[in-house]
Amino acid sequence: MAKHHIRFNREQLRTEAVPYTTSDYIRWGLWRLVAVCAVAALAILTFDQYFESPKVRSQQRQIAFLESQVKLMEEKVDDMSGALGELTERDEAIYRNIFGAEPYPEHLRNPGIGGADRYGDLRGLDQSEQVIALRERIAEVERRMLAQGESFSQLMELSSNRDELLKSIPAIQPVRNSDLKRMASGYGYRIHPIYKVRRMHWGMDFSAPTGTEIFATGDGEVVEVKKKYNGYGHHVRIRHGFGYETLYAHMSKILVRKGQRIERGEVIGLVGSTGTSVAPHLHYEVFKEGKRVNPAHYYFNDLTPEQYEQLLAASESANQSFD
Repeated sequence: MAKHHIRFNREQLRTEAVPYTTSDYIRWGLWRLVAVCAVAALAILTFDQYFESPKVRSQQRQIAFLESQVKLMEEKVDDMSGALGELTERDEAIYRNIFGAEPYPEHLRNPGIGGADRYGDLRGLDQSEQVIALRERIAEVERRMLAQGESFSQLMELSSNRDELLKSIPAIQPVRNSDLKRMASGYGYRIHPIYKVRRMHWGMDFSAPTGTEIFATGDGEVVEVKKKYNGYGHHVRIRHGFGYETLYAHMSKILVRKGQRIERGEVIGLVGSTGTSVAPHLHYEVFKEGKRVNPAHYYFNDLTPEQYEQLLAASESANQSFD
């Protein structure tokens, strides 16, 4: 840098060399500093706009990886939820039916969640709603899996007693086909033979001659033996276990006693017309978990498919009952 600058002297009408002062040097230094700072700022702005630092690129790669993992987890949760839904359908429609188990309670299979916000610490962050929704779905699947595990534990307990269960199901007719005159009345609304009004008939009436043998339809224990002159007349109730009970009414003779253990096919009494009855027949009822059910659904041990369909059709025909 030169140590002087040229200045035109208006009084003398000539140019002259004027040495730089300290203030000139300071002013020039400040201008150069401002220029350098401006160039540096422009360079930094340009670099930030069009180029990425290694640290930023690394962070962006991590964010992209985490987003892909969240999406993959969402797909996995979808697959797990779908598979669990199919397992639940099989549990209710097949497995529990095989063992005669009641449906698993809905409030236990799909328990709700109450209380305070469990994800408050995640709110307000980037992607927080997506993460919260995923965690809620995972928690729901976990609850459903726990409930399904409890359901399978019940079925495992039943399967360990499978032989006893199969022996307990009332799975044969209480009267031989060869002894039947006809299946007089089935389960459903029928005309009462005495009162002549339409009433619910809770069992099945098997018309047969007085003295025809009556068989226990499953293994169990005799829990009731009564001889009445109205209603069911002389009748027997057997508790088979696993929620099953059967009732045999209007007998002419009872051949068992209360507390006696019974095996399927054992003769427990003879057909009669005691109690409120208009002709010799056996009135037969099946109970499951304390509720009366259609006995026709349980005759699968000694009937062909064709015979079963015929019996089912006969049981559903509306006619007059014998009691």
